[in-house]
Amino acid sequence: MAVKIRLQRHGKKDYAFYHVVVADSRAPRDGRYIEQIGSYNPNTNPATIILNSDRALAWLNVGAQPTLVARRILSYEGVLLRKHLQGGVAKGALTQEQADAKFEAWKAQKDAKFNTKVANLAKAAEDKVKANQEVEAKVNADRADALAKKKAEAEAAAKAEAEAAAAAEAVAEETAEEAAVEA
Repeated sequence: MAVKIRLQRHGKKDYAFYHVVVADSRAPRDGRYIEQIGSYNPNTNPATIILNSDRALAWLNVGAQPTLVARRILSYEGVLLRKHLQGGVAKGALTQEQADAKFEAWKAQKDAKFNTKVANLAKAAEDKVKANQEVEAKVNADRADALAKKKAEAEAAAKAEAEAAAAAEAVAEETAEEAAVEA
């Protein structure tokens, strides 16, 4: 029986997440499996990977073959590095302490890189919000200027209309006085 470490699709259309499972290679993709060893959610940024690395390593040691994507996930989580280091310990090239020290150094470097990425994403989101606020403030200022111009034009038109009405009244009074003088 060929055993594979592979992904099992779950979720809805255009929003899938995956279970990392150990299954017989002849079983359907979303069908029967031997053991679930983790999950992978590519919908978050960065992608969320939850993996029981001890069980994954145990399955790799007994001959389970990961698929390409599962291999990338196992590599990202350091399972393949641990398997490689265990091979070095078994051959006598390394001691267990040296292997553990190498793995811990790699893990610290990976965690620092991950935290940097998360911080950069958060900073980019803050910068985007700040830029949007600046654009919105500019648009609001432009609108306020346009309203002020419109209001000034309306006041000028009302003043001109009032002056025209006053001038028309003055002309009407003059004509009325002239008519009264002639009569």
